[in-house]
Amino acid sequence: MSNYHNTGRNYLYTFTMTNYFIVPGLGNSGEEHWQTFFEKSGDNFQRINQQEWDAPHCKDWIETIDKTISAYDPSTVILIGHSLGCAAIAHWATQYNKKIKGALLVAPSDLEAPQYTFPAKGFDPMPKEKINFPTIVVASSDDPWVSLDRAKFFAKNWGSEFINIGNAGHINVSSGHKQWDEGFAILKTLG
Repeated sequence: MSNYHNTGRNYLYTFTMTNYFIVPGLGNSGEEHWQTFFEKSGDNFQRINQQEWDAPHCKDWIETIDKTISAYDPSTVILIGHSLGCAAIAHWATQYNKKIKGALLVAPSDLEAPQYTFPAKGFDPMPKEKINFPTIVVASSDDPWVSLDRAKFFAKNWGSEFINIGNAGHINVSSGHKQWDEGFAILKTLG
C-alpha cells in the first residue's frame, strides 16, 4: 500500500509494509512446517511465541497475540493461523474486537469433535461470531481434525472466504506441506 503526498514542490511517497504474524497450533510448528517457511520469507514475518505449547490455555494465547501485535498499526497486521492457532485467532477477534488487515486460517481444528482430546483449555466451543476483518479459511477434504462441512461452517459464521484444497490431510509436514507455495500465494491475496 502506498500513499502519495503533495508537499508543494516535493513529492513524497510513503509505503506501509504489511506485518505478518505466525500463530502456530498445539506443539508449535517445527523447522519443516510451512509456517516456518513463511516466517523465514521476509523481515516483516514473525512468530507469536506462546509460553505453553503443549497444554495451552486460550486466555494466555489470546493475550499473547494481543500484546505482540499491539506495537503495530492494526491496518498493517495479518495473522497466519494453523490448527489450534485458528481457534486462538477467532477467540482473539471475538474478545478484543480489533480491526486488522486480515487473517489466513489454515486447517482450523474442530475442538468440539470427539477425537479432539488434546489438553487445550478454554478454546471450545469454537467462536461462531462474524470476524470484523477479512479472513480466508483453507481446508482439506480429508483432514482428521476437522471435517470439510465443519470447516465450511466455521468459514460461513466468521464471514470468511473458503478454499478447499482437496485431499491434503491436516495441511502440515506429515501431509507434505513444507514449502507451501500455494498457501503463500493465498496469503498474498490478503495484502
